[in-house]
Amino acid sequence: MKDKNIVLIGMPGAGKSSIGVILAKVLGFCFVDTDILIQEREGRLLKDIIKEDGLDGFIQIENEVNASIQTFHTVIATGGSVIYGKEAMEHLSSIGTIVYLKLNYQTIANRLGNISQRGVVLKEGQDLAGLYEERCPLYERYADLVINCENMDMEAALETIVEKIHTIVE
Repeated sequence: MKDKNIVLIGMPGAGKSSIGVILAKVLGFCFVDTDILIQEREGRLLKDIIKEDGLDGFIQIENEVNASIQTFHTVIATGGSVIYGKEAMEHLSSIGTIVYLKLNYQTIANRLGNISQRGVVLKEGQDLAGLYEERCPLYERYADLVINCENMDMEAALETIVEKIHTIVE
C-alpha cells in the first residue's frame, strides 16, 4: 500500500470522518481530518472561509492544504470537494490508497439535512442533486477502491474497507 496511508473520499455525509476515526483505531493508524487542518490553518470555520473567500478561494486553500500533507500510517478523511484540486489528488494518490465511500443520492440527502452549516461547496444556483451528479464521476476516477456503503451500518462498512484494503496489500 502506497506509504501505508488510507485516504477517504466521498460526498459530505458519506461517513468519511466517522468511519475514518474508527478505521484508524482498528488498523493502529493515526487519523487526520483535512477539514480540521484547513480550519486550523485559516483560523476560520469552513462555512466562513467559503462566505469570505468565495468558492474558488476555498477550493484553492483546500487544494494547498491537501497537497502539503506529509503522513505515514494515517487514515486521512478529506472534505467532499477535495476532488476539485488536481495537485491535492495527485499528491494524495502518491502517498496513499484512495477509498471512495459511495452512497446513493437519497441516502446522502437524508443524512445531510441543513448543508449550509457543514461548509458544503455549492456553486451559484446548484442544489445537492446537481452537486452529487457532478462529483460522483470524479470520485470514481480518483478511487483505488470503491466501497458501496449503501445499506451498511458503520461496522459492516469498516469490515468491508479493511477486507478490501488487505487484498490490495497482499
